[in-house]
Amino acid sequence: MLTNLDLGAAIADIKDTEYKNTLAILTLIELLIEKDLISPEEFRNKANQIDSLPSDYTLYK
Repeated sequence: MLTNLDLGAAIADIKDTEYKNTLAILTLIELLIEKDLISPEEFRNKANQIDSLPSDYTLYK
């Protein structure tokens, strides 16, 4: 059984992992845009396209 301390530590670990993952994704996006491999508009359009897919949709089948 998890204690409050254990639960707090687990939540802190999840937050740290989420932050690191978000930082990595943002870094990749910025590099792609800086190197003119994609434009900010292309990124926004693709993000909106993916966001509008049904929640059970699999991107890669």
